[in-house]
Amino acid sequence: MASTVTTSKDSAATSRPGYGRLLRTRGAWTFLLPGFAARQPFAMLTLSIVLLVQHTTGSYGAAGAVAAVTGVSMALFAPYSGRLADRHGQRAVLVPGVLVHTAAGLALTALALNHAPLWALFAAAVPTGASVPQIGPMVRARWGVRLKGSPLMTTAAAFESVTDEFTFVVGPLLATALCTAVDPAAGLLTEAALTLVGGLLFAAQKGTQPETGRGGHARVEHVSALRVPGVRVLIVTFLGIGSVFGGMQVSLAAFTESIGEPGLNGVLYGVFAAGNMLSGIACGAIAWKTAPQRRLVIGYAALALTASALWTAHSALLLAGLGLLVGMCIAPALITGYTLVENLVPAGARTEAFTWLTGAVALGQAAAVTVAGQLEDRLWGGAGFLVPMAGTVLALVTLLALRSRLVAAPRERTVARGVGHRDPVAVD
Repeated sequence: MASTVTTSKDSAATSRPGYGRLLRTRGAWTFLLPGFAARQPFAMLTLSIVLLVQHTTGSYGAAGAVAAVTGVSMALFAPYSGRLADRHGQRAVLVPGVLVHTAAGLALTALALNHAPLWALFAAAVPTGASVPQIGPMVRARWGVRLKGSPLMTTAAAFESVTDEFTFVVGPLLATALCTAVDPAAGLLTEAALTLVGGLLFAAQKGTQPETGRGGHARVEHVSALRVPGVRVLIVTFLGIGSVFGGMQVSLAAFTESIGEPGLNGVLYGVFAAGNMLSGIACGAIAWKTAPQRRLVIGYAALALTASALWTAHSALLLAGLGLLVGMCIAPALITGYTLVENLVPAGARTEAFTWLTGAVALGQAAAVTVAGQLEDRLWGGAGFLVPMAGTVLALVTLLALRSRLVAAPRERTVARGVGHRDPVAVD
């Protein structure tokens, strides 16, 4: 039986996780700063593609389709990238990926500016998406190494969500400003340049990356995260979250253009992302007593409810208010999902698990961008907001039906008997 003796310091950490205590973790800043720089371009990619292709083709449907191919490609290749990172090290995967992504992004930009046929844009979008650096999952895996089951893991998950959402406040604003005030291609060109510089800086931080499967626990490294039932449930819930991101990106762009204020696009999306960031800060500051499975169900129900109201907005002010509420509901679901990974997945497969979730968001976003683009072209301005409603409601139904699978299997805890403070090791 795990020991029940705790020090006052441990108790304080449990009752008050605290961002200050988290940021004092030894070695954290060596990967946090370059990690922030390296993930910034990801928040610019989809919107930069949509704005560039819509400018050169005049169709939101075509723009959404190209962005969707990028997202699907990323969703399919991200888990494989995460598995390779678990086995061979993050640097070995990241450096070639950054180089390929930069080259592919430049090729896609050149083809769009030269009015290449749609099939050529699709061909360039595949390697662009497949090579997107998985910085967020890699940073989360490094936190797992540093904290090793500490109660600060929930705080770390919240901190990462806040960091992600801060990039999604800055990224769309930057992409919109570059594409509308400088040149339609400026957003994608800047994304490629930032990926190259930030990715290489992050890859240079070798001292904090998780160990590969060359040690004594190599067999654990080869367990696929997809074999864990709870991960499959989380993938569905994250697909719904992706539908919100994709639906919002296309629909906000179309809505602001329909009212003659295209510059408001980045502002409205920034408000949406700011709500996500603020609720993420709050989640990390709370010492939760409710089980994460229950928190996920409650938070996701709130997300589905607020997302279902987006299509009713007929003014920028009302849309900003609803977007803020939707954003505030996303962070709790994301944070809880990433926290559950720590309980469900063996340490040697967590980067892969995180990339499955990131890929699910990208896949949901890709599908939403495609459908929302078609709805905006064929129906009324704002019809694309029906997509977040449908995506979150379907995911919520799945979550309610399969929520029991989010409880870790007992076998994952049996080998930790007598040393409850240590990481459990999965037994084949």
